[in-house]
Amino acid sequence: MNCLNKQISSKFESCMGISQSRHDILYQLYQVNEMSQTALQKEVKIDGAAITRHLKQLEATGMITRRKDPDDNRFTLVSLSDPGRQQIIASQAEKARFVTLMLKDFNETERKELTEMLIRIQNNISEV
Repeated sequence: MNCLNKQISSKFESCMGISQSRHDILYQLYQVNEMSQTALQKEVKIDGAAITRHLKQLEATGMITRRKDPDDNRFTLVSLSDPGRQQIIASQAEKARFVTLMLKDFNETERKELTEMLIRIQNNISEV
């Protein structure tokens, strides 16, 4: 499974031009107007150091903006910039193409079964 994960991640990043983690961050921010860095970290399920590192790099490339919460300076609010919004919109078609190519030899029944098995694995992992 580890080998498959590495291969998928590498191909995904090469097709998308962005890592899966950063894509997940941008997509989550696309779903909401703005959210705290802590809430974002919990949603995308990565550790605190990783979210800080990703956000710093995404901010440096103009994909996101960060600001202190005016109601509580201990929190940082994160939002998608206009270039970040354009990036995530454009990437959705590429992501769909990537998934289609990845599953090209699977019929509809096999795709459904695979999805069900992956959900079961995900649920089992959540219980560990």
